Amino acid sequence: MSRETAQRAAEEQTAHDPVSIHARMHLGIDPDEITNPWHAAWASLLAFTSGGLLPLLTVLLVPTTMQIPATYVAVVAALAVTGYVAARWAHSPRRRSVIRNVIGGSLAMGITYVIGSLVGVAVH
Repeated sequence: MSRETAQRAAEEQTAHDPVSIHARMHLGIDPDEITNPWHAAWASLLAFTSGGLLPLLTVLLVPTTMQIPATYVAVVAALAVTGYVAARWAHSPRRRSVIRNVIGGSLAMGITYVIGSLVGVAVH
């Protein structure tokens, strides 16, 4: 391609939306495929709020001797559901969101339980 043709093509491509064309051509990023952070935030808010209902009901309805294991199972299920719903609403990868929620939430539960047991405030 001649220098003049290349110059004309570059000018036409960048005339409308120079940031998007730069992202696509030079960085390999498609701005239309990026998850909207507001969608992700609202999806997380709704999903985590509704996901907390299952563990709450578990604590209220399960006998005291079974509350810890039943709550753990209920929370893992709620984490999986909230991860899926949040990812679906935010148009992001569902499997990755579910795995991230379950692993992160399980670690947080385990660490919190251990710390509570060490300082003597674990509920049994």
